[in-house]
Amino acid sequence: MQSLIGTGVALVTPFKKDFSVDVEALKRIVAYQIEGGIDYLVVLGTTGEPATLTQEEKELVINTVVEANNGKLPLVLGVGGNNTHQVVEELKTRDLSAFTAVLSVSPYYNKPTQEGIYQHFKAIAEVSPLPIILYNVPGRTASNMLPSTVIRLANDFKNIVAIKEAAGDIVQAMKLIQTKPKDFLVISGDDMVTLPMVLAGGAGVISVIGEGFPKQFSAMVRLGLERKVDEAYQLHYLLADVIDMIFEQGNPAGIKEVFKALGLSENYVRLPLVTVNEDLANRIRNFVEKIVI
Repeated sequence: MQSLIGTGVALVTPFKKDFSVDVEALKRIVAYQIEGGIDYLVVLGTTGEPATLTQEEKELVINTVVEANNGKLPLVLGVGGNNTHQVVEELKTRDLSAFTAVLSVSPYYNKPTQEGIYQHFKAIAEVSPLPIILYNVPGRTASNMLPSTVIRLANDFKNIVAIKEAAGDIVQAMKLIQTKPKDFLVISGDDMVTLPMVLAGGAGVISVIGEGFPKQFSAMVRLGLERKVDEAYQLHYLLADVIDMIFEQGNPAGIKEVFKALGLSENYVRLPLVTVNEDLANRIRNFVEKIVI
């Protein structure tokens, strides 16, 4: 899965003032990623607010991204949830011909055991026509997919090819990298520890900040993969403050404020999320102006 090495970004879903999907803004954002050197795009990941989208809106987002991308970059589709049967049925019935892989989050809210997590992904792997990227994000799911469970899944199912690891635990990430099968990819899901993970043997990132600053962040990841450590860390520290900023009051409210400052889209998010406060908006805008000048 060479196409999943490097920098992927979890696309936002931009909204208009009336909270309808802003199709033109989404096209601009996709073009900005392509021009900025991003390696692949993730559609309807959690950053895309799929929990608040209707089925018709999800189809609109998918079709818009596929059209705007026009085959330029590999596409990954978010297909996950805490209802295993529903996820299985979607994978069995959805047209996935435009996509390279699916990203599937570990079940949230239910708090399954490690065996429950294994059985969930076993059911998905048995029906998925595409390679699967596992997604471990215990800060959102309330359960941590342990390295032993990940490695068990990777060894048992050839189409489970990678994990987006977002536990925020560099020791856990290193354990995954140490014990994984040879061709299995460990992808960072945490922007702040992306470079350390890459230098430890990770395959890259599925990023949020990368879609706001695609040129700088993708260059950092490439330099890390090339083991050009000092140059890579210069870019890491250039973006470190804004990485903290975009998550300070929740994702994707922060990155949408970056896009507003860039003139690519408005900053609207759907309830229960709210836009960032004026203080944070000003700090983000000042950072963006400093970087783009």
